Amino acid sequence: MRYIQNLKKYRNFGDISGSLTELDSARIVILPIPYDKTSTWIKGADNGPLAILEASRALELYDIETDYEVYKHGIYTCQPIVTDSSPEEMVREVKKTVLGLLEDEKFVVTLGGEHSVSIGAAQAYADQFDDISVLQLDAHSDLRDEYEGSRYNHACAMARISEIAPIAQVGIRSMDSSEKSKLDSKNVFFARDICGKDDWIDKAVGCLKPNVYVTIDLDMFDPSIMPATGTPEPGGLDWYSVLRFLKSLSENKNVVGFDIAELCPMKDNKISDFTAAKLVYKFLSYVFKTKGK
Repeated sequence: MRYIQNLKKYRNFGDISGSLTELDSARIVILPIPYDKTSTWIKGADNGPLAILEASRALELYDIETDYEVYKHGIYTCQPIVTDSSPEEMVREVKKTVLGLLEDEKFVVTLGGEHSVSIGAAQAYADQFDDISVLQLDAHSDLRDEYEGSRYNHACAMARISEIAPIAQVGIRSMDSSEKSKLDSKNVFFARDICGKDDWIDKAVGCLKPNVYVTIDLDMFDPSIMPATGTPEPGGLDWYSVLRFLKSLSENKNVVGFDIAELCPMKDNKISDFTAAKLVYKFLSYVFKTKGK
């Protein structure tokens, strides 16, 4: 219950207030899912959504790059989906909730929690949109069919998502040998091949279908700028490379929604929390500005 009480205190993303935070009028919905049942190393991703919401209170709501104030479309922050159930049951609940919001024509941003929360959200989008791809930004391929007795473990997220839609993977630099046969080499962009370059961006965007759902595991970033993750991996992407990619994606495809997962907050270092909140707001700015929404 501690999480729910704190969320009420810092309820709204961006610390906005008034009519811009009302569900009926808001175009954007933030859905926190503080779930961390299957993570296998550093625990604490269940505290990630609250940390992002708290850090978002410090955001400047005017974005210099886009010359835009996306919050004026309205941002409603849901009460969290809080459950200690099996990952399978959690996925069903997330899918049901996201589907309801999509039926109300909301743009949903899901905040994990561990990466398994993305499965239900992606399933909802795949049901709602035709001609859709799922784009994964991540250090890990997450293509295990089963891990530690569950097919819905965080290490299996993309295996389950690939069953419902074609996927592309960006930033990968860690995987098990059992996952090699499941990789689509045309749609995988390993970190070692793209770090410090931009020539891969058009190819990555081009391999996606017209509608795109984006799932972001924050360990895609190099740990030097994003240390607060459950499974950090050296050799990750930098801030501006990711932004250039997301901007190009938003300009060339219809980004229908996204999630951000695997923030594992540190007690005495809030940099990662704010970086995650800033990423949410930047991505929203790209999507709504470039599409004229």
